[in-house]
Amino acid sequence: MSGYDRVVQPAAGDEALENHLGGDEAKNYRRYEYDMVAPHVGRSMLEIGSGLGHFAEQFLPRLDRLVVSDFDPYCVEQLAKRFEGRDDIQVLRFGLPTEIPLAEPVDTVVMMNVLEHIEEDVEALRSLAKVTAPGGRIIIWVPGYMQLYGDFDRKVGHVTRYTPATLGRTVRAAGLKPAVLKPINFLGGIAWWAAVRRGGVGYPDPRLVKIYDRTVVPTTRFIERFIRPPFGQTVFCVARVPH
Repeated sequence: MSGYDRVVQPAAGDEALENHLGGDEAKNYRRYEYDMVAPHVGRSMLEIGSGLGHFAEQFLPRLDRLVVSDFDPYCVEQLAKRFEGRDDIQVLRFGLPTEIPLAEPVDTVVMMNVLEHIEEDVEALRSLAKVTAPGGRIIIWVPGYMQLYGDFDRKVGHVTRYTPATLGRTVRAAGLKPAVLKPINFLGGIAWWAAVRRGGVGYPDPRLVKIYDRTVVPTTRFIERFIRPPFGQTVFCVARVPH
Protein backbone atom coordinates (compact mmCIF):
# COMPACT_ATOMS: atom_id res chain seq x y z
CA MET A 1 0.00 0.00 0.00
CA SER A 2 1.13 3.55 -0.60
CA GLY A 3 1.40 6.15 2.11
CA TYR A 4 -1.55 7.89 0.47
CA ASP A 5 -3.68 4.77 1.01
CA ARG A 6 -2.46 4.26 4.55
CA VAL A 7 -2.73 7.71 6.07
CA VAL A 8 -5.95 9.49 6.98
CA GLN A 9 -5.16 13.09 6.28
CA PRO A 10 -5.88 15.61 9.06
CA ALA A 11 -8.73 16.96 6.92
CA ALA A 12 -10.75 13.87 7.73
CA GLY A 13 -10.84 14.22 11.49
CA ASP A 14 -9.98 17.75 12.50
CA GLU A 15 -10.09 21.21 11.03
CA ALA A 16 -6.34 21.72 10.63
CA LEU A 17 -6.04 20.83 6.96
CA GLU A 18 -2.56 19.67 6.09
CA ASN A 19 -3.20 20.25 2.40
CA HIS A 20 -3.89 23.94 2.91
CA LEU A 21 -2.05 24.80 6.09
CA GLY A 22 -4.08 26.68 8.67
CA GLY A 23 -7.48 26.30 7.01
CA ASP A 24 -9.58 29.45 7.34
CA GLU A 25 -6.94 31.01 9.61
CA ALA A 26 -4.41 31.20 6.76
CA LYS A 27 -6.14 33.22 4.06
CA ASN A 28 -2.92 34.65 2.63
CA TYR A 29 -1.35 31.21 2.33
CA ARG A 30 -4.43 29.77 0.66
CA ARG A 31 -4.38 32.66 -1.82
CA TYR A 32 -0.68 31.99 -2.43
CA GLU A 33 -1.50 28.39 -3.31
CA TYR A 34 -4.28 29.41 -5.68
CA ASP A 35 -2.26 32.12 -7.41
CA MET A 36 0.63 29.73 -8.03
CA VAL A 37 -1.59 26.98 -9.45
CA ALA A 38 -4.30 28.89 -11.34
CA PRO A 39 -2.23 30.11 -14.34
CA HIS A 40 -1.55 26.47 -15.27
CA VAL A 41 -5.12 25.16 -15.02
CA GLY A 42 -7.11 24.53 -18.21
CA ARG A 43 -10.82 23.86 -18.69
CA SER A 44 -11.06 20.40 -17.09
CA MET A 45 -9.41 19.49 -13.80
CA LEU A 46 -8.89 16.44 -11.60
CA GLU A 47 -7.77 17.17 -8.05
CA ILE A 48 -6.10 14.39 -6.07
CA GLY A 49 -6.62 14.47 -2.31
CA SER A 50 -9.40 17.06 -2.37
CA GLY A 51 -10.15 16.84 1.36
CA LEU A 52 -13.35 18.79 1.93
CA GLY A 53 -13.25 20.54 -1.45
CA HIS A 54 -12.32 24.09 -0.46
CA PHE A 55 -9.38 24.41 -2.84
CA ALA A 56 -11.01 22.85 -5.90
CA GLU A 57 -14.15 24.94 -5.47
CA GLN A 58 -12.20 28.13 -6.18
CA PHE A 59 -11.59 26.98 -9.77
CA LEU A 60 -15.22 26.37 -10.69
CA PRO A 61 -15.77 29.72 -12.47
CA ARG A 62 -12.99 28.88 -14.96
CA LEU A 63 -13.79 25.17 -15.49
CA ASP A 64 -16.13 23.27 -17.77
CA ARG A 65 -15.57 20.08 -15.78
CA LEU A 66 -14.22 19.24 -12.34
CA VAL A 67 -13.36 15.88 -10.82
CA VAL A 68 -12.60 15.81 -7.09
CA SER A 69 -11.19 12.78 -5.33
CA ASP A 70 -9.89 11.42 -2.06
CA PHE A 71 -9.04 8.07 -0.50
CA ASP A 72 -10.61 8.83 2.87
CA PRO A 73 -14.31 7.82 2.98
CA TYR A 74 -15.27 10.75 5.23
CA CYS A 75 -13.80 13.24 2.75
CA VAL A 76 -15.52 11.52 -0.19
CA GLU A 77 -18.84 11.68 1.67
CA GLN A 78 -18.38 15.38 2.38
CA LEU A 79 -17.36 16.08 -1.22
CA ALA A 80 -20.52 14.34 -2.47
CA LYS A 81 -22.63 16.52 -0.18
CA ARG A 82 -20.79 19.70 -1.11
CA PHE A 83 -21.20 19.22 -4.85
CA GLU A 84 -24.56 17.44 -4.88
CA GLY A 85 -26.67 18.17 -7.95
CA ARG A 86 -23.76 19.47 -10.04
CA ASP A 87 -23.64 17.60 -13.37
CA ASP A 88 -20.27 19.19 -14.18
CA ILE A 89 -18.62 17.78 -11.02
CA GLN A 90 -17.67 14.14 -10.41
CA VAL A 91 -16.59 12.70 -7.05
CA LEU A 92 -14.27 9.68 -6.97
CA ARG A 93 -12.62 7.56 -4.28
CA PHE A 94 -9.29 5.90 -5.01
CA GLY A 95 -5.71 5.63 -3.77
CA LEU A 96 -2.66 5.92 -6.00
CA PRO A 97 -1.19 4.19 -7.91
CA THR A 98 -4.26 2.69 -9.56
CA GLU A 99 -6.38 2.64 -12.70
CA ILE A 100 -8.40 5.83 -12.35
CA PRO A 101 -12.05 5.41 -13.39
CA LEU A 102 -12.36 8.38 -15.73
CA ALA A 103 -14.26 7.96 -18.99
CA GLU A 104 -12.78 11.13 -20.51
CA PRO A 105 -9.32 12.58 -19.84
CA VAL A 106 -8.77 15.96 -18.22
CA ASP A 107 -6.33 18.62 -19.35
CA THR A 108 -5.10 19.38 -15.80
CA VAL A 109 -4.37 17.30 -12.69
CA VAL A 110 -3.69 19.09 -9.40
CA MET A 111 -2.13 17.37 -6.39
CA MET A 112 -1.46 19.53 -3.35
CA ASN A 113 0.63 17.81 -0.67
CA VAL A 114 -0.19 14.29 -1.82
CA LEU A 115 2.79 12.80 -3.67
CA GLU A 116 4.98 12.83 -0.55
CA HIS A 117 2.63 10.26 1.02
CA ILE A 118 3.12 7.72 -1.76
CA GLU A 119 5.96 5.22 -1.74
CA GLU A 120 5.39 4.33 -5.40
CA ASP A 121 5.49 7.95 -6.54
CA VAL A 122 6.62 7.23 -10.11
CA GLU A 123 3.79 4.74 -10.60
CA ALA A 124 1.34 7.24 -9.10
CA LEU A 125 2.32 9.83 -11.70
CA ARG A 126 2.04 7.25 -14.47
CA SER A 127 -1.52 6.53 -13.29
CA LEU A 128 -2.32 10.24 -13.57
CA ALA A 129 -0.67 10.60 -16.97
CA LYS A 130 -3.04 7.95 -18.35
CA VAL A 131 -6.07 10.15 -17.58
CA THR A 132 -4.45 13.43 -18.68
CA ALA A 133 -4.84 14.57 -22.28
CA PRO A 134 -1.68 14.73 -24.42
CA GLY A 135 -0.01 18.08 -23.80
CA GLY A 136 -1.89 18.43 -20.51
CA ARG A 137 -0.42 19.36 -17.16
CA ILE A 138 0.08 17.61 -13.82
CA ILE A 139 0.61 20.25 -11.13
CA ILE A 140 2.53 19.02 -8.10
CA TRP A 141 2.92 20.84 -4.78
CA VAL A 142 5.06 18.96 -2.24
CA PRO A 143 6.97 19.71 0.97
CA GLY A 144 10.60 20.50 0.31
CA TYR A 145 13.96 19.33 1.64
CA MET A 146 14.67 16.46 4.02
CA GLN A 147 16.49 18.90 6.32
CA LEU A 148 12.96 20.01 7.32
CA TYR A 149 11.69 16.47 7.93
CA GLY A 150 10.50 16.08 11.53
CA ASP A 151 7.80 14.73 13.82
CA PHE A 152 5.03 16.46 11.86
CA ASP A 153 6.06 14.65 8.70
CA ARG A 154 6.08 11.30 10.49
CA LYS A 155 2.69 11.92 12.10
CA VAL A 156 0.95 12.68 8.81
CA GLY A 157 2.68 9.86 6.93
CA HIS A 158 5.15 11.67 4.72
CA VAL A 159 7.43 9.19 2.96
CA THR A 160 9.79 11.97 1.92
CA ARG A 161 10.28 15.67 1.32
CA TYR A 162 11.48 16.55 -2.17
CA THR A 163 14.07 18.81 -3.74
CA PRO A 164 13.78 20.09 -7.32
CA ALA A 165 16.35 17.45 -8.27
CA THR A 166 14.57 14.49 -6.66
CA LEU A 167 11.14 15.59 -7.86
CA GLY A 168 12.53 16.17 -11.35
CA ARG A 169 13.91 12.61 -11.43
CA THR A 170 10.54 11.24 -10.30
CA VAL A 171 8.64 13.24 -12.91
CA ARG A 172 10.97 12.22 -15.75
CA ALA A 173 10.91 8.55 -14.68
CA ALA A 174 7.12 8.69 -15.09
CA GLY A 175 7.58 9.85 -18.69
CA LEU A 176 6.65 13.47 -18.00
CA LYS A 177 8.52 16.67 -18.81
CA PRO A 178 8.95 19.35 -16.10
CA ALA A 179 7.87 22.71 -17.54
CA VAL A 180 8.13 24.47 -14.16
CA LEU A 181 10.23 23.07 -11.31
CA LYS A 182 11.38 25.26 -8.43
CA PRO A 183 11.51 25.75 -4.68
CA ILE A 184 9.06 28.31 -3.29
CA ASN A 185 8.22 29.86 0.09
CA PHE A 186 11.83 30.56 1.11
CA LEU A 187 11.01 32.37 4.37
CA GLY A 188 8.42 29.72 5.20
CA GLY A 189 11.14 27.11 4.97
CA ILE A 190 13.28 28.98 7.48
CA ALA A 191 10.28 29.48 9.80
CA TRP A 192 9.37 25.81 9.50
CA TRP A 193 12.90 24.73 10.34
CA ALA A 194 13.02 27.01 13.37
CA ALA A 195 9.58 26.12 14.77
CA VAL A 196 8.96 22.53 13.76
CA ARG A 197 12.35 20.97 13.08
CA ARG A 198 14.80 22.68 15.43
CA GLY A 199 12.12 23.76 17.88
CA GLY A 200 10.80 20.21 18.18
CA VAL A 201 7.15 21.16 17.64
CA GLY A 202 5.15 18.14 16.48
CA TYR A 203 2.37 20.13 14.84
CA PRO A 204 2.15 23.80 13.84
CA ASP A 205 0.78 26.02 16.62
CA PRO A 206 -2.42 27.74 15.38
CA ARG A 207 -1.26 31.02 16.95
CA LEU A 208 2.02 30.85 15.04
CA VAL A 209 0.12 29.97 11.86
CA LYS A 210 -1.80 33.25 12.15
CA ILE A 211 1.40 35.26 12.60
CA TYR A 212 3.07 33.36 9.77
CA ASP A 213 0.10 34.04 7.49
CA ARG A 214 0.03 37.78 8.25
CA THR A 215 3.77 38.42 8.01
CA VAL A 216 5.85 35.67 6.38
CA VAL A 217 3.56 34.82 3.45
CA PRO A 218 3.17 38.38 2.08
CA THR A 219 6.90 39.04 2.51
CA THR A 220 7.82 35.80 0.77
CA ARG A 221 5.49 36.57 -2.13
CA PHE A 222 7.06 40.00 -2.54
CA ILE A 223 10.62 38.64 -2.50
CA GLU A 224 9.81 35.85 -4.94
CA ARG A 225 8.57 38.37 -7.50
CA PHE A 226 12.19 39.47 -7.93
CA ILE A 227 14.41 36.49 -7.12
CA ARG A 228 14.28 32.73 -7.45
CA PRO A 229 15.03 31.33 -4.00
CA PRO A 230 17.65 28.56 -3.65
CA PHE A 231 15.54 26.73 -1.06
CA GLY A 232 11.97 26.66 0.20
CA GLN A 233 9.34 25.02 2.36
CA THR A 234 7.68 23.75 -0.83
CA VAL A 235 8.74 22.44 -4.22
CA PHE A 236 6.39 23.35 -7.08
CA CYS A 237 6.25 21.52 -10.39
CA VAL A 238 4.16 21.70 -13.54
CA ALA A 239 4.79 18.51 -15.49
CA ARG A 240 3.71 18.13 -19.11
CA VAL A 241 2.23 14.95 -20.55
CA PRO A 242 3.87 14.18 -23.93
CA HIS A 243 1.86 14.65 -27.12
